[in-house]
Amino acid sequence: MITLYHLDQGRVISSSAAVAAGVLPESTVWIDLFNPEHGEERAIEALLGIDIPTRDEMQEIEASSRLYVDDDALVMTMAVLNKPTSDEPEAASVTFILVKNRLLTVRYVDPLPFGLFTQRIHKQPFLAASGEQALLGLLEQIAGSLADILEAATADLEGLSNAIFTSSETKRIQGTDYQEALRRIGHVGDIATKAKGSLLNLTRLLLFLAAQAEAEKEAKGRMKTLMQDANSIDEHARFLSAKVSFLLDATLGLINLEQNNIIKMFSVAAVAFLPPTLIASIYGMNFRVLPELSWHYGYPLALLLMVLSAVIPFWYFRAKKWL
Repeated sequence: MITLYHLDQGRVISSSAAVAAGVLPESTVWIDLFNPEHGEERAIEALLGIDIPTRDEMQEIEASSRLYVDDDALVMTMAVLNKPTSDEPEAASVTFILVKNRLLTVRYVDPLPFGLFTQRIHKQPFLAASGEQALLGLLEQIAGSLADILEAATADLEGLSNAIFTSSETKRIQGTDYQEALRRIGHVGDIATKAKGSLLNLTRLLLFLAAQAEAEKEAKGRMKTLMQDANSIDEHARFLSAKVSFLLDATLGLINLEQNNIIKMFSVAAVAFLPPTLIASIYGMNFRVLPELSWHYGYPLALLLMVLSAVIPFWYFRAKKWL
């Protein structure tokens, strides 16, 4: 699908329609290709005189394949975090092309920053005064969304940390689902990793964009500010990754402690019931001569001995605080 954004008397007008060959509004500042068909790509290539990277080419990780100059066009591809609140967040590739003072975006996903930015430019048309301004606005929106995602992930991890490190008495009352805790920790770790990758792509893109001589002074100032924001967000992502590692180790350690406590209870129970078993085994022997066999109180005495032999080890273990 092709969506055109152009200025009309100080307003941003968007239209979603097929582009007829050779027809493009003169005031167009942004062309958005969302999950484009082959014919749509060819039409835009003919209008702008460029080659649009294929979906496979957008997935390449070499810097030379992601950031390059094609005649008068700047072609930049970066990973954008998509579906962060789902069970399977993804870092999807999005291509930005600056050509003839217009911005062309090629994407096969619909990340949240794109929707938020389109809402903003309708309220603040100056954000899309040119293709370069629209590109910087989109990158700022992506950085802001990454910051919000990491803040939400941090809050989730804080709540999880409080649940894991509560007192043992509270855990016995409320219960702790360690399997769910591990799943949530893994989800936050996945988000942090993909966010760091997206921030790395953003930093490289900004460095490449700032190196272009034709960039305006105001635009370079915005790039510098955006790069500082990206660095601060990256530090937060590193902190989040470190906390994920710590919480993962702590959770696994607590799981081992719980398992050890269970094994200890079984061991204590086996030791406590060993003397009664011994006594019962002795009085269960089929020998002709057993002193207590014909004694009237032999059976109660044997039961009493078995109870005492179980209670005394249990009391000893409690006194030693092994239980």
